[in-house]
Amino acid sequence: MEGMSMGSLSPEDIRKVRAQDPRRHARDMAAYLGIAEAEICAALVGFGATRIAAHPDALIPRLKAFGPLMALTRNDACVIEKVGIYDDYRPGPHAALVVNEAIDLRLFPAQWVHAFALEEETEKGVKRALQIFDAAGDAVHKIHLRPDSDATGWQALVDDLRLADQGTVLPLVPRIPPEVAKADPAKLAELCAGWEALEDTHQFLRLCAKLKMNRLGAYRLAGAPFVRRLAPGSVERLLYRAVEAEVPMMIFVGNRGCIEIHTGPVAQAGDAGPWLTLFDHGFDLHLRMDAIAEIYAVVKNTARGPAHSVEFFDDRGALIAQVFGVLRAGDLAVAQWNALVAELPDAQLMEAAQ
Repeated sequence: MEGMSMGSLSPEDIRKVRAQDPRRHARDMAAYLGIAEAEICAALVGFGATRIAAHPDALIPRLKAFGPLMALTRNDACVIEKVGIYDDYRPGPHAALVVNEAIDLRLFPAQWVHAFALEEETEKGVKRALQIFDAAGDAVHKIHLRPDSDATGWQALVDDLRLADQGTVLPLVPRIPPEVAKADPAKLAELCAGWEALEDTHQFLRLCAKLKMNRLGAYRLAGAPFVRRLAPGSVERLLYRAVEAEVPMMIFVGNRGCIEIHTGPVAQAGDAGPWLTLFDHGFDLHLRMDAIAEIYAVVKNTARGPAHSVEFFDDRGALIAQVFGVLRAGDLAVAQWNALVAELPDAQLMEAAQ
């Protein structure tokens, strides 16, 4: 369905359109209406939505008391959902963490600008959720209560975090487009030397910043033995084979404000149209395969040994997801993962054969 052309929509207009199609995902509804997703939540203030403090320090520590919750993080091409308890929150001015076996998050507080507590009566009972958005109104992270969650503290959380401003119109800023690939061929030797000296994967982005490059630019430039561009279809091949062989993976899916991580083997994979789905107990991932434009096999040194990953980007240069082997899973699991990555077809060889 093509987007609407209705000019400036009032909160009442938004509520009416939503009521006509309540099953449509908010992200799809926002695209249809030509508005930011957060504006749908704002239109529901007073109709089941409450504006609340957005900073993770205010919100995340209170979530443990609710027991099992569903954590959802997405970008344009990938959605990850994990069920677990928001335990072990670690605040930080630039990056905060939630670190446990089920819920593993990297939170970037500067991007947590607007937040809402949502409560809605449905045929299946009351649905409750907390949704956080950036300054442009794009979703950063969503937290859904489940039937087995303890909702006794819900109203207290809403009351305590409720903002004085309960307006239905949000002050939004223009969306920042993804950064195009940045590389400097004159600094190739410096990039390779710095890459060789890495002791932790987190040092890589600092290296890129020092050289005034970014991730995609460095991948395009570096070449062997650090990075290899892979042929189209490599992501599907890797994920299906990892599921079949029960090889554990670390899957990173994120946006500007949140990265969510799944660690472990995955029980099943399937596809429907352009979407590939991975699922296991307490875990779902939905990946839009037709959005993948570039795929790289990457090696970075760590204290535990080389970390092999497959990372993929859309046609704007935005990172969709990263999939690593699990170094702590042991030598056999690491060897299995590395073999799966090594057998993925090289993009140049595929192009030469055509």
